[in-house]
Amino acid sequence: MDNHTLALLIPLAPFMLGGFAIWMRHQRKMEEIRARSTVDIAGQHALQTQALEERVRVLERIVTDKGYDVAAQIEALRDVRRLDDTSAVEQSGRVQ
Repeated sequence: MDNHTLALLIPLAPFMLGGFAIWMRHQRKMEEIRARSTVDIAGQHALQTQALEERVRVLERIVTDKGYDVAAQIEALRDVRRLDDTSAVEQSGRVQ
């Protein structure tokens, strides 16, 4: 570095340091915002997980309380649906 460059940089040093301090303060604030956002998202995920676990517990209770009767109920609903589909097809054939 020659003397002319050094003579130019010395008066500019306070401005560069001030800009660097402002930039560092900005970076610190951005990290605080990111940290708060991460905590909020983690809290939302925890609530969703808790709700899902509660739903699974209810489903487990339903299945274990009624035992194998659930399978019979599902099959009965399928049979009713098949009857509804069959009657709808028959009615559409009659209409034409």
